[in-house]
Amino acid sequence: MADTYNKKEREKKKALRRKEKSLKREAKKDTETSGSLDSMMAYVDENGIIRDTPPDQSQRKAVKAEDIELGVPKQEKEEIDPILEGMINYFDSSKGYGFIKHADENIFVHHSNISGDPSMGKKVKFEKEKGPKGWVAVRVKVQ
Repeated sequence: MADTYNKKEREKKKALRRKEKSLKREAKKDTETSGSLDSMMAYVDENGIIRDTPPDQSQRKAVKAEDIELGVPKQEKEEIDPILEGMINYFDSSKGYGFIKHADENIFVHHSNISGDPSMGKKVKFEKEKGPKGWVAVRVKVQ
């Protein structure tokens, strides 16, 4: 049987692809490094950066196994005085609310939480709680 023109062209293309593939395989073998363990080794330095050279042994620090904490470190309880001091920064008696200035923050206060006569500039002692929109002063005593 006689080969057609298209069949001859397809066979030429297949042969050309096989030849290119073998050339690529040979080039890859030439440039490939040895598959030894040393060529695959990576080192992590004290800052967590991956390096291909081992760290300098002269700068090594000794670490005791007891000093390593796994998980969340234990928190030491601090006794915090819940009673804070501040000054009434703004108070609108017609609306029934105001703000107490404490350590560079303004804390909302409602007249129902105040014992005494609230007016601007008076010193107060209070506790603060988390409200729906932020911190709220509760149990406020005017001094």
